[in-house]
Amino acid sequence: MTKSNQIYIAVIGAGGVGRHFLTQCSHLLPKYPHTSLVLISRSNRSLRAPLFDQTISLSTWEQDLAASESPAISPSEILDFLSSAPGKCVLVDNTSNQDVAASYPQFLKKGISVVTPNKKAFSSDLGLWQSILESSDRGNAEGGLIYHESSVGAGLPVISTLKDLVDTGDQIQKIEGVFSGTMSFLFNNFAPVEGKGGKWSDEVTKAKNAGYTEPDPRDDLNGADVARKLVILARIVGLHIESISSFPVQSLIPKELEQCESGDEFLKKLPEHDDEMEKVKAEAEGKGKVVRFVGSIDVTSKQVKVGLEEFEKGHPIAGLKGSDNIISFYTKRYGLNPLIIQGAG
Repeated sequence: MTKSNQIYIAVIGAGGVGRHFLTQCSHLLPKYPHTSLVLISRSNRSLRAPLFDQTISLSTWEQDLAASESPAISPSEILDFLSSAPGKCVLVDNTSNQDVAASYPQFLKKGISVVTPNKKAFSSDLGLWQSILESSDRGNAEGGLIYHESSVGAGLPVISTLKDLVDTGDQIQKIEGVFSGTMSFLFNNFAPVEGKGGKWSDEVTKAKNAGYTEPDPRDDLNGADVARKLVILARIVGLHIESISSFPVQSLIPKELEQCESGDEFLKKLPEHDDEMEKVKAEAEGKGKVVRFVGSIDVTSKQVKVGLEEFEKGHPIAGLKGSDNIISFYTKRYGLNPLIIQGAG
């Protein structure tokens, strides 16, 4: 195996997502001897292989990183480091850092591929999105590859499926679904198809205790996470959406609780507003329907929206279980029956 066939991997972010990624690498990379892990960087320190012909140990990386006295390094320093590698390189960004996201075009222009779940790179400034595409192999023969499958739907093949439909000439008419595992869990328990369900505040607390929400549940209930995912999909199908403020996004945070100083304070006061959500549920039940928190992109009319919708109990969105996501692609090729992707998201 010549050096030119070697692939060098640099990882930014070694917290929750990063730790799981590196655990996965510990099982996979031994099967691919032409890959080398040469850098791990987190917010307060970094770990670098002494030479490119050496690799960071995937069995002791946590201890080695904790013992490292090397400070965290900036994206520009990582770019300089990888640019000197004697083979192809891959940057794996496990963060949600905007500054790191903004640096992707520089890596791609150098032929360094980028793999990331960082939604901010693809849902914030439209100019950054366009720069990423122009700098990657899609706009530059010498550019690196860009993969961000997990920025929408976590492990579900949402982005790759949509890109395949677009690249093979299908006409996307509408995209609709439940794009948040958190919101799926909440509404499947709050307003189940069979009726009843728990109090809204109880279900939010239950979701937080089960690890389905962010430390402050308002970061899920404000709808912004779903909105970012819709921006990404809308841009893939050719809509020039500037940002998540370009379309209506319904927040489920009572206005009186927007200024709570902490997530704990929010949860303590949320029961005072249970009647508001009970009314929403009752109105849907009175029509023989259930309420769900969904996102939709009407490509034909160029309309994007996020919020509560009512569905017949036999609708696939109504029948979700647990924290499953469901995304329906309505296209010319698939006609009246949409292509549906469903599973843990």
